Amino acid sequence: MGEAQPIAAPEAIYRPRDFRFFIAGRFLSTVGMQVQSVAIGWQIYAITHSTLALGFVGLFQFVPMFLCTLPAGEISDRFDQRKVFGASLAVQGFCSGLFLLLTLLQVTAVGPFYAVLLLFGAARGFSGPSGSSLIAFLVPARKLPQSLAASSSAFTTGVIAGPALGGFLYAAGPDFTYAVCAAVYLAAAVIMATLGGRRRDGEAPGEASRLARVIEGIRFVRARPVVLGAISLDLFAVLLGGAVALLPAYARDILHVGPVGLGFLRSAPAVGSAVVALTFARWPLGRHAGAAMFACVAIFGAATIVFGVSENFYLSLAVLLILGAADMVSVFIRSALIQIATPDVMRGRVSAVNMLFIGASNELGEFESGITAAWFGLVPAVVIGGIGTLLVVALWMRLFPALRRVDRLSSVAPPAQR
Repeated sequence: MGEAQPIAAPEAIYRPRDFRFFIAGRFLSTVGMQVQSVAIGWQIYAITHSTLALGFVGLFQFVPMFLCTLPAGEISDRFDQRKVFGASLAVQGFCSGLFLLLTLLQVTAVGPFYAVLLLFGAARGFSGPSGSSLIAFLVPARKLPQSLAASSSAFTTGVIAGPALGGFLYAAGPDFTYAVCAAVYLAAAVIMATLGGRRRDGEAPGEASRLARVIEGIRFVRARPVVLGAISLDLFAVLLGGAVALLPAYARDILHVGPVGLGFLRSAPAVGSAVVALTFARWPLGRHAGAAMFACVAIFGAATIVFGVSENFYLSLAVLLILGAADMVSVFIRSALIQIATPDVMRGRVSAVNMLFIGASNELGEFESGITAAWFGLVPAVVIGGIGTLLVVALWMRLFPALRRVDRLSSVAPPAQR
């Protein structure tokens, strides 16, 4: 691996408009993804009336994402992230256009829709690493933590607004919904492809094979306890504490609030996350970053336990707000540590490893929650998951003392980048 390239650059190279445009583009692409998710779910269920068919909607996206994410990280390090990210968003817009075409042709078989979802999942596999690694090239190093918080708030706002907007647009028909999604994705693609900011001094060294460079990214993460500890802590915490996956069952069988109440329950964690993200965007985290991360993951686990035993809708709603807020603190610190600790030539590959862990935790977390609920019952499954999260926090504090001792986020930067 070559020497880390310094990220110091003249302040004039960073234009505020580039970061603002990045935020706008990320918001648009997030809303587009959420709106399209609502539309394709409704349409597939209307065709099949099968919940299993809905499960395949997620599977057909996850498999290509899983296969493409690590190679996408290597490509993001080899080429300009702006173009990689813009191209991936353009492909997602193309997929929206294909959904529109299938709808206009009144296709009633789900196979063609699943085929488009495969392409859509592959495009998402490329957009994750390129988008995550791009932000460090748009802002000065001293503003990176605050900028990451602003980016997270844009993403979270899109997650909150997107599903509601998707339901409203779908009332006008799936064809109209897919047309809007295509336009939104293409607008985001143009924005990302034309951003300015800092460039690498040159393309990443090309002597090693692409497989060797992917493995190099994995080795980089393994060799740095702070990065490995932060990524793996999130993986196992979310894997065990996946209460959100069981919300429909809680809304119907435990809280008895119906689909409207379910909508509020699903929005609650995102609202808590948005509040924290906006707070960090205004007042960046100062000291004791490692301890704060462990504390908030522990709060996440404790909130999961309280939600598991709650039979009061308003208590459950409040606990989910706290759960989302604690999770966002952990996400923010993890993202900042990874970005600050990673040299320019490795950003795409390290972001790919991080995205792979995040994808595994979300997808496998839902699977784990479903399996444990089938084995032990609904409430015990959530409580066991929360207890498991607390045990992971205790174990990780022993396994990764360097992560626990991190004070200021800037302290993890490579020497050449400080």
